[in-house]
Amino acid sequence: MKPGRAVASFDSATGMLRCLARFLSGRDTPLLGQFPGPLEPVLTTALAGVNHLPRRLAETCYTTSGVSEAVPRHRLGELDSEELASWVVDHYPRQRYPVIFVGSSNGALVHLAAALGAPWLPQTLLVPVRRGGVDRDDAEGELRAGLDPGQDLLAANPDLRLHHMHDPNQDRLMIAGMSYSRVKWHRLPRAYAEFIRNHLESGGVLVTAECELTWPTTRVNDRHVFQFGAHGGATTEEYHGGGPRVAALLKHYGERRRSWSPPAPDGSSAEAEWGFDPALLDDLGELSRSRGNRLWRLRFDHPERLSPAVAELYRTWYSRRGIDGGRLVGESFLLVEPWWTLRSGSVPFWSAFNTRASHEALRDYLDEAAPYDEIRLMLFPHGVDSIGLAGVDEWRELAGRARKVGTLLGVDPRAYPRDFAALARSHREFARIRERYPQPRPMRLDAAVEALPRNSGLSWEEA
Repeated sequence: MKPGRAVASFDSATGMLRCLARFLSGRDTPLLGQFPGPLEPVLTTALAGVNHLPRRLAETCYTTSGVSEAVPRHRLGELDSEELASWVVDHYPRQRYPVIFVGSSNGALVHLAAALGAPWLPQTLLVPVRRGGVDRDDAEGELRAGLDPGQDLLAANPDLRLHHMHDPNQDRLMIAGMSYSRVKWHRLPRAYAEFIRNHLESGGVLVTAECELTWPTTRVNDRHVFQFGAHGGATTEEYHGGGPRVAALLKHYGERRRSWSPPAPDGSSAEAEWGFDPALLDDLGELSRSRGNRLWRLRFDHPERLSPAVAELYRTWYSRRGIDGGRLVGESFLLVEPWWTLRSGSVPFWSAFNTRASHEALRDYLDEAAPYDEIRLMLFPHGVDSIGLAGVDEWRELAGRARKVGTLLGVDPRAYPRDFAALARSHREFARIRERYPQPRPMRLDAAVEALPRNSGLSWEEA
């Protein structure tokens, strides 16, 4: 099975991989890097048409587009982890790099890597698996449905761990016809090791990106866990114990039940999408020692912990280059655009989702940061009236804190959170910012380490 066919194109890791690889090749990322740039006007119009469909029909279109990427259950055992790793590294230009990152998906990390001219090799990828006959709110049924395909996958790939994730809150539309099988390398794949050997400069630095977020899980075996719920707008207590917000969500979507009954967790694991599995550290340490390279660990306790630090790093960098640094772009989930961020002299602030917690993180940053003249905010359209979703007016209020220009970038407020045209429109509008700057030479790692602000949940350390 071709890796590009097996890995979800709509996932955070894939989207971030594409945009960083394109940046290092001197290109921007229209249409999330999935289609040629000249199609952007046509697809923007087509997606805007979906926005105007009745809600149920628009949701069906969104669900169908996702399920079309899912792997048939009986073919999951054909997946080859080494081919997956080769597919990842083949995105990048074949050149020498002073720094290579390995580890957690993170939008702020993409901007840090872009500033350093460095590639990033994800530890985690999403393989969506087609399945039917399971109600999206039936967690026990979902766990059972994933047992045999999961066994096939792991038997064929001893270097992978499987995190079967099921989130009927934020992923409610997508999980109607598929399961989320997130795979994490706990051993360094050969393709990653060869890429590092061949492309990390002599004296270069290997950096692990380690998001330490964990989540309650139910263990199936040593390399297979089931995670009910995920980082986002609902709490672990709500996923497992219910509550008024869960009842309201289920009622809103016409369900009879008013809570979920997931299998009891018997431990905690690295969060399926964002968390780092430290088992990979042994192989990375051995590889670094064998080559005489340094290994650094960038550790953060929460996906968005890195965002304010990278924003301030960019402001400092711009100031040293004689750029004002008064323009902020807020990015969301896989809506990440490093090329236009630097081209427009924008300060990036990445949010994992459009939740109230993400809104509060940006609000807290704006409370403490020097004022911005311009604030433009992207909002990823996940299509669900999910628990903890921040309203469009709340995001407008944050954009309105700009002294001159405050706007939502490519967002149709009437369609939010089902504004599927934003997937194309956000890039198109970002590229229309008139003030342009030349792409800078990469920042040195020691300068980045010195300038990157520390906080209680963020640390750099040499392994």
